[in-house]
Amino acid sequence: MYILIFLIGITLGVWMLRSGLAAPNFAKIISGTIFILSTISLFGLLSFWGDMLWFEALGYADRFWKFIGAQALTILAGILIAAALAYLLAWPARSNPVRLTGALAGAIGGGVWATQNWQSALIYVNRVSTGQTDPILGADTGFYLFALPLYDGLYGLLFYLALVGIAANAAVLFDWNAQAMAQSRRIAYNGKSFIPLLMAAFFFALVLALGRILETYHLLYSQWGVVAGPGWTDVKVRLPAYFIVAAALLIFGAMPLIARIRQMVGRRFLNRVPIGSPALAALAAAWSVIGVVWIVALAIIPALVQWLMVEPNEITYEAPYIANNIQFTRQGFRLDKVEEKQYPASEKISRATIANNSHLISEVRLWDWRALDAVYKQFQEIRLYYEFTDVDIDRYTFDGRYRQVMVSARELAQQNLPLQSQTFVNKRFKYTHGYGLTMATVSDFTPEGLPNLLVKDLPPIAKYPELQVTRPEIYYGELTQGPVVVNSQEEEFDYPSGEDNVYIHYPGKGGVQLSNLWRKFVYGWKFDGTRFFLSSYSKAQSRIMLNRQIRERVARLVPFLELDEDPYIVLSEGRLYWIVDAYTTSKYFPYSEPFSAQEFIEYRGGTGAAAFSQRTAGHLSGSNYIRNSVKAVVDAFEGSVDFYVFEPKDPLIRTWRNALPGVFKDREEMPQGLLAHVRYPQDFLLAQGLVYAKYHMTTPEVFYNQEDLWVRATEKHYSRVEPVEPYYVMWELPGSDQAEFVLIQPFTPKNRQVMIGWIAGLSDGKNYGRLLAYKFPKEKRVLGPQQVETKIDQDSFLSGQLTLWDQRGSNVIRGNVLAIPIDNTLLYVEPIYLQAETAAYPELRLVVVMHGDNMSYAENFDKALQGLFEDRASEVAAQVPLAEIGKQANQAFKGYLQALGEQNFQEAAQHLQRLSDLLSRLAKQNGAQADQ
Repeated sequence: MYILIFLIGITLGVWMLRSGLAAPNFAKIISGTIFILSTISLFGLLSFWGDMLWFEALGYADRFWKFIGAQALTILAGILIAAALAYLLAWPARSNPVRLTGALAGAIGGGVWATQNWQSALIYVNRVSTGQTDPILGADTGFYLFALPLYDGLYGLLFYLALVGIAANAAVLFDWNAQAMAQSRRIAYNGKSFIPLLMAAFFFALVLALGRILETYHLLYSQWGVVAGPGWTDVKVRLPAYFIVAAALLIFGAMPLIARIRQMVGRRFLNRVPIGSPALAALAAAWSVIGVVWIVALAIIPALVQWLMVEPNEITYEAPYIANNIQFTRQGFRLDKVEEKQYPASEKISRATIANNSHLISEVRLWDWRALDAVYKQFQEIRLYYEFTDVDIDRYTFDGRYRQVMVSARELAQQNLPLQSQTFVNKRFKYTHGYGLTMATVSDFTPEGLPNLLVKDLPPIAKYPELQVTRPEIYYGELTQGPVVVNSQEEEFDYPSGEDNVYIHYPGKGGVQLSNLWRKFVYGWKFDGTRFFLSSYSKAQSRIMLNRQIRERVARLVPFLELDEDPYIVLSEGRLYWIVDAYTTSKYFPYSEPFSAQEFIEYRGGTGAAAFSQRTAGHLSGSNYIRNSVKAVVDAFEGSVDFYVFEPKDPLIRTWRNALPGVFKDREEMPQGLLAHVRYPQDFLLAQGLVYAKYHMTTPEVFYNQEDLWVRATEKHYSRVEPVEPYYVMWELPGSDQAEFVLIQPFTPKNRQVMIGWIAGLSDGKNYGRLLAYKFPKEKRVLGPQQVETKIDQDSFLSGQLTLWDQRGSNVIRGNVLAIPIDNTLLYVEPIYLQAETAAYPELRLVVVMHGDNMSYAENFDKALQGLFEDRASEVAAQVPLAEIGKQANQAFKGYLQALGEQNFQEAAQHLQRLSDLLSRLAKQNGAQADQ
C-alpha cells in the first residue's frame, strides 16, 4: 500500500510536469512539482513523525527539538555562509556561471560540513571553563575540549572553499586562454587577467596560515617526544617554526599581487622558466619559497635538533615535559583522585582472622559466571524461547545480611520460537516480553552441587520478602530487538504454567499510544507496512513499544555518551530496572596519553585480550579523557529512561547539561533502592588500571626508564592463561567494620609473576567513586594469581587428579583465582569444576585456598579453609576421604588395564604413575590416622 501510494504520487506529478512542459502550462508545471515534492516529503515526514512521537512519549520532546533545531541552524548557517564565501571567492572571475557554480559547490560543502560538525557547534555555544590552563600555551583546557574541535572543522571547510575559489578562477583563466588560442590571438601577459587567480591563491595562503596557528594548539598532542604532548623540540623549535611558516605564507602569498614584484620576477625568470606569464612566474616563485620554508622549518630543523641535541641527552631535556604528561594523563583518566597506600601483605593468618571476618569469607565468589550461566540455562530458562544473556554480580540486603549475589534476567528471544510460530501476529502482538530473573548467592551450593537460588521459577518465587518480584515483566532488555504492540485485542503471552499458559493485557504506560489512524499509518511505514496498518488487533488504547534494546534506547537519547557494554538488571521495590553506565570521553584533553587497547593486545596477546578489545576498546580506545559521569536507568516494564549525574564537576557533562536542560538529574534524585545498586564499572576500572600500570610512576626519571612498569596479573582460566579481569569482592576498608562492595584489579611487575599491587573502585554509599591503589612492600614476596596456578600444577596429588579427570569423558574447568584482602593479608581462592562431556553444566569438585606458600584443597570451601590450620597429615585426611582415594586408585588401575589393552603405552604409564602416587598417599594417610 505504501509503495503504491508513493508510485501514484510520483507518477501523477511526473505526468503533470511533462504535460506542462510539452504544451507550456505554468499551472501544470507548478502542480506537478508540488505533487512530486509533496509525495517525497510525506514519506520523509513519516519517519520523522514516528521518532518525534517516541521522544514525546518518553518525556524527551525538548531534547528532540533541541537537536533538530541545532542541526537545522548549523546546516542553514553552513550552507549560506559557505555559499556566500565561495561566491565572493569566484567573484573576480567575472563570469556568472562560474560564480553560481562556485556558490553551489560551496553550499554543498557547507551542508556536508554542518551535518558532521553541528554537535561541535552545539557544545561550543554551551561550553564551560575548566579553570585549568595548559603549561605551554596557557589556554584553558576547556578550549581544547570544546573550541578546538569546532575550529578544526572550520579549518577543513575553509580549506575546501579556498580550493573551490582557486578552481573557479583557474577555470575562467584557462577558458579565456583557450578562446584566445582558438582565434589565433596572442595573450597579453600584463598580469591583470591573472589577478583573480592570484587573489584566490592568497586566500589559500591565508587559510594555511590560520591552520599553522591552529597547529600550535595541536602540539599539545604531539608524538615527537618520549610521551604524548609537546617535548623540548616541540616547544623550543616547532612552536616558533609554526609562526615563521604562518608569516611566510602571509608575506609570500601576498607578493604576487604586487605589480612591481610580478614584473621583477618576470624579467628575471621568464626567459629561463617556460611559465608563460610574469604573474604565474611570481606565483610559482612565491610558493616555491613557501615550500622551502615549510620543509626546512617544520621538518628538517626539528628532526635534526631532536636527533643531534635531544636524543643523546633525552632525560635532561625532556624531564619537565614528562612531568607535564604524567600530570595531565592522570587527570584525564581521573587518576589524580587515586588514594595511594601501602598494603602490609602480612603472612600471618589464623583461625581468629577467619572467625573475625566470617561475614567476608562467606561472600567469596565460588561460582564462575560462565559455570553459573550454564546452570541457569539448564534449570531456569524453563522454555526454549527464554534466554539468559549473561550473569551480573551485585549485592542485596536480605535476612539481615549484606550479601553478594549473581543475577540474570530471563528475557524472551523471539528468534528461539519454532519457525512455524514466528508469525507476524506472534512477533508483534503475542510474544512481547520476558519474565522475571534468577538470583543466587555467590558462594553457596546445595547438596547436589547446584546454586542456592534466592529467586527462581515462573512466576518468581523469592526466599526472602526483600527479594519479592511484583512486576516481573521485561518489555525492555538486552535481547528485545523488534517492536511490539501491547494492550491490543490479542492477549499477550505472560508466562507458562504447567501445560497451560497465562495471558495478560499490558496495564502500563510504556510505548507510544496508537490513538488514531495517522499513528497507525506512521508506524506501519516504519515497520510492517500494510499488514500493520490493516491489522484489526490494535485499538485506540493499544501502545507500540519500539527501540526496546536498552543500549540502543539509551544511545538514541544521548548519542554523545559512550555506553558500557554490560548493562545489569536490578530488583528494587519489586520492580526490575536496567542500569547502564555511560561515559563522557574526549580525544582533545591536552598533554594526555590516549588510551590504546591495541598496545595492550600486542603486549599481552591471547583470547582475553581479544575479548577486551571487542568490549572495552570498542568504546574507550583512542580517548585521552574518560569519566563515568552518568548512570542511565531503564524501567524494564515501562521503558522510561532517567539519567543521573555522578561526576557533577566533569566539564563535558556540565556542558551537555547547559545544552540540554532537564535531561540530566542529580545523583541525589536517584531513588535509594536504585542507588544501593550502582557499581564501579569494570570497563572503567580496566581502562584506568591499564593507564595506572604505567602512570603510577610520577618521577620523570623513573617514568623515562620504565623502572617500575606494572602489567595485569594472569591466571589459568578455563584452561587458558589470560589476564585477570577486574572482579567484585566484599571487603572492609582498613579502620572500618562495614563490609563494602569493591571492584579489584591486581597487577604484577613486568616479566614477573609476584603481586606488586592492586587498584580498587568503591561502590557503596558516600564512598562511591573512590579509587584506591595499594602497593605491596617490594622486600616481600607476595604471590600472584599465576603463581597460585603453578602451585596447583606442582602438587603431585592435585595435578594428577585433575589430569585423570580431564582424560576420559570430562573437562576440568579452572575458575577465577580471586585474591581476597582480609585484614592486612591476602587469601587466594580458586574453584575447580568438572563437566562431563554428556552434561550440560559443570559441577564444583574442588576449592583450592592458599595463603603464602600454604595451600589446602577440599570438596568445599569450609574444609579447604580448615586445612590451612592443620598439619599436613590431618590436612590430607580433611581434604580427601580414604574411600575417595581408594575409588580414585581403582579408576587409575582400570585406566591402566584399558590403556594396555589398547596398546597405548604412554597413557598406560601415566595411569601407572597415578596409581603409585595414590597408593603411597593411601599408606601415608592410613599411618597418619593410626597415629591420631
